[in-house]
Amino acid sequence: MLVALGVYGGLFAFSFLAATLAPGSSEAALSGLLLVGGWDPFILVTAASLGNIAGSVFNWYCGRFLVHYKDRSWFPIKERQYKKAVSWFKRYGQASMLLAWVPIIGDPLTVIAGTLKMKFMTFFVLVAIGKITRYIFVYYAVVWWQS
Repeated sequence: MLVALGVYGGLFAFSFLAATLAPGSSEAALSGLLLVGGWDPFILVTAASLGNIAGSVFNWYCGRFLVHYKDRSWFPIKERQYKKAVSWFKRYGQASMLLAWVPIIGDPLTVIAGTLKMKFMTFFVLVAIGKITRYIFVYYAVVWWQS
């Protein structure tokens, strides 16, 4: 029981960090655990999804409440990334949150959504749809590859 809690909790934590600007591939972690077997795939997909969504919510809060510090060196995204993400967000609007899972652009987009004061529930629903769909795709890709 404790080992399972550690595996699922570890995947949640790793997925959380991967959704922030910290480097990491939660898809690789999920795929590895699915390939090893012995763990409930539904719980793995759920843990990865919830952790990654929570990481994006953290990014939104950082953007929402720390935007006045965006010129500081410790701000989670650099000026070039910030401008690119603002441009992307303004061009594609709130629907761009469906792409919050995309490497390189997704994490800054979630911070930008906060800085531009996107409504939290709209943000949450769109990010959740994109991220859950991605992990379900990863699951089916691993299952297909194994067969």
